Amino acid sequence: MNDPTARFDTETDAVYAGANGADDPFRFDEAVARVFPDMIRRSVPGYTTIVPMIGVIAARFARPDTALYDLGCSLGAVSLAMRHSVRAERTRIVAVDNAASMIERCRHYIALDDGQLPVALQCADIRAIDYQPASVVALNFTLQFLPPGDRDVLLSRLCRALTPGGALVLSEKVAFDDPAEQALLEDLHLDFKRAQGYSEMEISRKRNALEEVLVPESVAAHRRRLENAGFEQVTLWHQSLNFVSIIAIAPEEAP
Repeated sequence: MNDPTARFDTETDAVYAGANGADDPFRFDEAVARVFPDMIRRSVPGYTTIVPMIGVIAARFARPDTALYDLGCSLGAVSLAMRHSVRAERTRIVAVDNAASMIERCRHYIALDDGQLPVALQCADIRAIDYQPASVVALNFTLQFLPPGDRDVLLSRLCRALTPGGALVLSEKVAFDDPAEQALLEDLHLDFKRAQGYSEMEISRKRNALEEVLVPESVAAHRRRLENAGFEQVTLWHQSLNFVSIIAIAPEEAP
């Protein structure tokens, strides 16, 4: 499997380095967009496995005459993975992000790509758009940035938008109910970032910036929410430290 993020030109992430490093709450602004591929590869263990696998998953569940949604698309890595994996006829990708800086760079990478599947970009809030019938929806490290009170409504809407047997892929940073498990995996995640070359100052600044912005929940909480939203089968398919990815399947048509 090819990693679509390998195609991105990127600067080294130094957003939280040096005397002028950012101390404000985390935002997907131009500074982050410039370094995003480097930032996410060095911050999220398993990311370079999850993205191409979403393409594989999409190829399995995509159906003709439906949309494939990449929600919180950032620079379009998931869109590119789906674009080069899906063979279903008359499908189209709809990539949505509320950060103009991300959409602008995403448009650049989509234009450079040689895939044939149409990709429509929208700079919009994923809670506010009208969803068309879809066979695949990807929320790749996106839901965690929404207020917890908004998550149930969105997932219910997405379940209704999915065609029978359609799939939602939900990737999230998660928390653990057991304090010892939480502490161990948090410490290992910090070790992972140190091994990627981040300094103690960068790690501390980014953790503070994300504290009120990214609100993780447990796998059990995600499972309950997805089931309550109407999904029939909820399967944890990937975990790397405290980062997971889940497939949720919409109900099949009644016989």
